Amino acid sequence: MPIVAQSTETTDWVSRYADEVIAESERRAPGKPVVVASGLSPSGPIHLGNLREVMTPHLVADEVRRRGYEVRHLISWDDYDRYRKVPAGVPGVDESWAEHIGKPLTSVPAPAGSAFPNWAEHFKAAMTGALGELGVEFDGISQTEQYTSGVYREQILHAMKHRGDIDAILDQYRTKKTPQQKQQKPVDEAELEAAEGSGAANEDDGSGGAGGYYPYKPFCGECGKDLTTVTSYDDETTELSYTCTLDGHGETVRLTEFNRGKLVWKVDWPMRWAFEGVIFEPSGVDHSSPGSSFQVGGQIVGIFGGKQPIGPMYAFVGISGMAKMSSSKGGVPTPADALQIMEPQLLRWLYARRRPNQSFKIAFDQEIQRLYDEWDKLVSKVADGSVLPADAAAYTRAVGTAAGELPRTPRPLPYRTLASVADITAGAEDQTLRILSELDPENPVTALDEVRPRLDRAEAWISKYVPAESRTLVRAEPDTQALAALDDEARESLRLLLDGLDSHWSLDGLTHLVYGVPKVRAGFSPDATPKELPPEIKTAQRSFFALLYDLLVGRDTGPRLPTLLLAVGADRVRKLLGA
Repeated sequence: MPIVAQSTETTDWVSRYADEVIAESERRAPGKPVVVASGLSPSGPIHLGNLREVMTPHLVADEVRRRGYEVRHLISWDDYDRYRKVPAGVPGVDESWAEHIGKPLTSVPAPAGSAFPNWAEHFKAAMTGALGELGVEFDGISQTEQYTSGVYREQILHAMKHRGDIDAILDQYRTKKTPQQKQQKPVDEAELEAAEGSGAANEDDGSGGAGGYYPYKPFCGECGKDLTTVTSYDDETTELSYTCTLDGHGETVRLTEFNRGKLVWKVDWPMRWAFEGVIFEPSGVDHSSPGSSFQVGGQIVGIFGGKQPIGPMYAFVGISGMAKMSSSKGGVPTPADALQIMEPQLLRWLYARRRPNQSFKIAFDQEIQRLYDEWDKLVSKVADGSVLPADAAAYTRAVGTAAGELPRTPRPLPYRTLASVADITAGAEDQTLRILSELDPENPVTALDEVRPRLDRAEAWISKYVPAESRTLVRAEPDTQALAALDDEARESLRLLLDGLDSHWSLDGLTHLVYGVPKVRAGFSPDATPKELPPEIKTAQRSFFALLYDLLVGRDTGPRLPTLLLAVGADRVRKLLGA
């Protein structure tokens, strides 16, 4: 099947990688499915930095599918990794879990109260659910199942037979010190953690055994941990002897039938590239240094008769509104957390619109409203045909996959408007529907399902991420003292507003009214444009807005005034403004 010719001036980074992947696949494995891969370690909550490990190959795989090729996107669950530490901030987990350090993740109990049989399955489930919402199609591979069922037996025996060759490759890097790179700016812990790929990325390379180098590490038959040292191995009989440094347990096993161990990470990863025929797999920045597992793997993969995948190094994903977070301290947001406050299309777009080597931030603070405004503006440009080609491509990748479009909100009102309404109503559905139905009386919202799921996301953002002191609380009674102290100019401004309420009772009408009152007070038409007005009008408008906020909510700021007035209701506005 020929590659679709595309101009680099009109294509995005995804299309360019798809071109390379198709060409490389046809060179290596003509007529076979194109294989792309990701690796995730369910050692704790799988966060939004790890999601880039999945979204980068997903987007490329999806483009390849759109061109009519068969594709397999493998997600290798590194659930046979060792349990390294007790992550902070995980509900149902305390320091007693430290007794399991060194065991495979699938042998560690799940957090208290979990419905899942072990630690790995607990954290895999949340990620699997989020990937389903995001429209990510993949084949999941449990490394526990692969190793314990003997799938990799021939590869393990091959690695042990060629341990001298592997050792020689690794030894090229053991004496080298990675040069310290100067940081242009400090990188917060959220970004550093986001750069991690598999939890196995820092594993040792198998060196240091008493009987020489061995690329295989058994889990102890007594304590179940990997605190073992291989003491001998016989290539003819495949007999391997080890001792446990923790409890002193030792035994001799035959690797032709023994399944309780795994290849060390720097050998395991390239072995899988060859075994699965992986064409494309990205790697995090932690794999880019000399001696890193990706670089070393590029040499070791040849021992297994394979080739290193092509693929970019991907950069940091930061979190706006959750500074100084890391998965070791707990609280780093996951894809499931993000999908509580944003629709899948927006989250997909954040990953699609930036090249993998570009860092970006995902907003959990007020910035999410600006991101949604930007997204809605893009949707409008797509609709009227004014969108740039690269932006159109990112939009297409965000709203659906080769399998079809993702479910979307039928009537996507501005996120900031929905958030303001959710803030004021505290989720009361009758009040929410009343306000939304009055936004545009000529085309009213008649049921909340019209604005879902975006409404649900905005409500979740208000309830989970807007601090209590920033929430809007409408006054229960008028501030009689403040009303009595108003000067004549302020009283006249309030009169003009109140006189115009009924005739302007819609979002656009009230916007025109609240901006128009200071214009009229200064002798201008309420329709006068900014170019027709002196700069003093902006000052007068700000003062008028601050007055209204103070009388309505007891602060000098709040939700957009037209939305606030609609939410409060005409009768209550009149009462609070002293009518």
